Amino acid sequence: MALEIVQIQAGAMANFSYLLWCPATRRGAGVDPSFAPEALLEAARQRQVTLELLINTHGHRDHIAGNDAVLQATGARLAAHPADLPQADLPLADGMRLTVGMEQLVVLHTPGHTPGSIALQPPGAVLTGDTLFVTFVGRADLPGSDPEALFHSLRRLASLPAETRVFPGHDYGPQPVSTIGFEQQHNPYLQCPDLESFLRLRLG
Repeated sequence: MALEIVQIQAGAMANFSYLLWCPATRRGAGVDPSFAPEALLEAARQRQVTLELLINTHGHRDHIAGNDAVLQATGARLAAHPADLPQADLPLADGMRLTVGMEQLVVLHTPGHTPGSIALQPPGAVLTGDTLFVTFVGRADLPGSDPEALFHSLRRLASLPAETRVFPGHDYGPQPVSTIGFEQQHNPYLQCPDLESFLRLRLG
């Protein structure tokens, strides 16, 4: 039985938080509680899900502000890439597999927006944090950003199967959920043929 993905509006900056849970075991993981940890906790409570992991896609405050509230309420372990959150209980690295109930998430290291940005791949989907939005991409002009790394991370995401559902970290696009195929057709940043044209578009 595949993981269920619950997309949660989380705060005034159009953030999305996520609950990933296994219907067979009612065990789950929370992602990026943002400024609305109570919304994530309520989503888990309604479904009688035990949160065992809290995962951050990167270390910016608008994604991690609710961490402490969720960790204290659930006893979950915090998982994140050490380049952004060295204090995490579970340091994440590219290619790691995280068990959620009877399913697994694959960790993709997608630096660029931040050094420790990650994406999460449950079966048939990808949670892209602030690397890839619907028809848009993350900023590359912040402290720790690397626009060249972002270009390569986006190339990697764009190579996933076209039917892969895309769940972004913010509600910045014309719709809340997309697919890799839709992004290939409608996201100008994924259509840049080379690094130079990407840098002109993203930083110009």
